[in-house]
Amino acid sequence: MSDEKKLIYLDNNATTKVDEIVLEKMIPYFSKLYGNASSMYDLGAKSAQAIKAAREQMMGLFNANDPKEVFFTASGSESANMGIRGILAADTTKKHIITTKVEHPCVLNLYKKLEKQGYNVTYLNVNSEGALDLNELEEAVNEDTALVAVMAANNETGIIFPIEKISQIVKSKNPKTKIYVDAVQAAGKISIDAQKWNVDMIGVSGHKFHAPKGIGALYVKTGTLFVPLIEGGHQERGKRAGTENVPSIVGIGQAAEYALAGLADESTRVKDLRNKLETSILKTVFNARLNSSLVNRVPNTTNIGFEYVEGELILLHLGDKGICASSGSACTSGSLDPSHVLKAMGVPFTALHGSIRFSLSRFTTEAEIDYTIKVLPEIIEKLTKISPFQRELKELKDVKSGND
Repeated sequence: MSDEKKLIYLDNNATTKVDEIVLEKMIPYFSKLYGNASSMYDLGAKSAQAIKAAREQMMGLFNANDPKEVFFTASGSESANMGIRGILAADTTKKHIITTKVEHPCVLNLYKKLEKQGYNVTYLNVNSEGALDLNELEEAVNEDTALVAVMAANNETGIIFPIEKISQIVKSKNPKTKIYVDAVQAAGKISIDAQKWNVDMIGVSGHKFHAPKGIGALYVKTGTLFVPLIEGGHQERGKRAGTENVPSIVGIGQAAEYALAGLADESTRVKDLRNKLETSILKTVFNARLNSSLVNRVPNTTNIGFEYVEGELILLHLGDKGICASSGSACTSGSLDPSHVLKAMGVPFTALHGSIRFSLSRFTTEAEIDYTIKVLPEIIEKLTKISPFQRELKELKDVKSGND
């Protein structure tokens, strides 16, 4: 690969590029088929038909029973707020809620606010590989538990949580407890199955699987009561007011259909590339460590810590080579605080600030991975030479090479 004009995008858990085919499907709804879906004339009816088609496509992604179980939102964060707030507002008699310490801020920060409003919150721990202790969950659920909110896959490590088992535990302890699943990082990477999971709500975001930003969706199991987050018109059957964003709804529907159709083949290909990148880094860079389990991960994600090296410096040098990665989730990477996910996993301080997330997509090529494998060790070697922790790095290198 030439060193000129390259862009190697390995930050697909932050956002993805819109698929060209998805974009083509969207364009007519900006300039030709721009009618308000609530209008009675033909131009509006075509928008309404497009929304109906997209809802059926999303039904397929969720494996829902009925397209009426799908509601369109503006983002994954809105889906989480609409679901969690909506369920709690529908039944204010129970005041215990559960989540995990490694949730995305759209859930974690909402729970912290609810805690200040009088809810008793249980934050579940994870082990050093990022896995939940299901015994802790079982002990936490009680008669007062209104809601359990848990992610299907972690945005920083890619760790997959066993939603079906979680649902079995929660519903067996208290059948009335509702379950919200943040499936933003699962969509397009692993199967989402509302039937198998037996949960009450599932939220996704379009820009994580090659639809545009500004569009999300919420699955709501038939019979689940929830109070609307946004009051106004009759759109989305009175549950989410506001004139529909028809082009983006068309986009997320089309992206969902493509993601579902290519899930098996693309997952295997992307997983092979991820493993090639990960294995090579761990083999060639002496101070690299894997910040997750080797199993139960979405196929596109790896999180690697480089001990005694500053992560922001690594990102800057990777950027100079045209490689885009992340030191944490996109929503928190602007903060100098270490990742709350890696802290919860007990990642040692020596690697906490030097951890990098690489996340691939179906557009990632083997040539891009080969180039990253080539330049990354050179960058780490350069940074270790200017690190103030020279003695510690030498000792670490000796230990890993067996020279101690």
